[in-house]
Amino acid sequence: MQNHPTSPSPDAAADAASQAQQPLAAARFIKEIGRGKDGARSLSRQDARLMYEAMLDARVSDLELGAILLAMRVKGEAVEEIGGFLDAAEASFAALAAPDCAYAPVVLPSYNGSRKMANLTPLLCMLLVRQGVPVLMHGVTHDPLRVTSAEIFSALGIAHAASAQEAQALMAAGKPAFIPIQALAPKISRLLGMRAILGVRNSTHTLVKIMQPFSSPALRLTSYTHPEYLDMLSDYFAHAAPHERGDAFLMRGTEGETVANARRAQRIDWFSRGVKTVLVEKQSVAEDLPDLPEGRDAETTAAWIAEVLDGKRPVPESIAEQVGHCVEVAAAIKQRG
Repeated sequence: MQNHPTSPSPDAAADAASQAQQPLAAARFIKEIGRGKDGARSLSRQDARLMYEAMLDARVSDLELGAILLAMRVKGEAVEEIGGFLDAAEASFAALAAPDCAYAPVVLPSYNGSRKMANLTPLLCMLLVRQGVPVLMHGVTHDPLRVTSAEIFSALGIAHAASAQEAQALMAAGKPAFIPIQALAPKISRLLGMRAILGVRNSTHTLVKIMQPFSSPALRLTSYTHPEYLDMLSDYFAHAAPHERGDAFLMRGTEGETVANARRAQRIDWFSRGVKTVLVEKQSVAEDLPDLPEGRDAETTAAWIAEVLDGKRPVPESIAEQVGHCVEVAAAIKQRG
């Protein structure tokens, strides 16, 4: 006769829930990570998840939170720490359901926008949607120094999803789905907002670029801005990322965005079940200068994107190549389940 685990008693469940809401004494974590660049030690994946869960739930004091964020910025995140942080981050909001179609969804984060050149991340999204690939874009809506994808979508007349349910409905209808991070994951959004208080980015800015918001496998387009993150994220996707969550493309960001640079294609590494494949080699310089927007403001960029979608201007070669790889891998992920 097979034994089944007994369910916890109501009192035990209540005690566990109460304990989960208790303030976390973070001193023991700060003691490990706060010893400076050379003296600090990294947390285990379990401790990293425990600490980040408390940060998401606002169960650490403002003083401790600031100490943690700055200590991690000085030390740099280890692979096990990023793994634990991401475990907590993805558990902090309800996972989305992917639409029933021939492709796994593509996750397209947009948190940097553009400062020097036009932000073409919305074009990448629209081209994928035209191929029948469901795309979830998530990101910030405004940046005082940059042009965000959210602003470009607004200029195109494409409304943002106000909830996860709206985003799911848009994808099911074959439409682009952009959801602000505050609507998708408000707890994560709060930690992103610490940048305005501390003046510097924190680990959450890395997490939002690599998180997988779906309950089923998906293709994540991810990017990095500093060389040390190439090694760390490559190690994460090769050895620490749950393979059942799907695949990832990793590339040097175009001003931090995950769209290929229209002037000079970056190298793109594909991670699938722990195996890395180089999909695109880095270009030294584009042979022909592409036809690009004359300005970088949202209205000019949106008008140019509309002309590309109408066939009046060519799709930049590097972005067309990126779209092709996304379509192929999204189909492969869906086929293998």
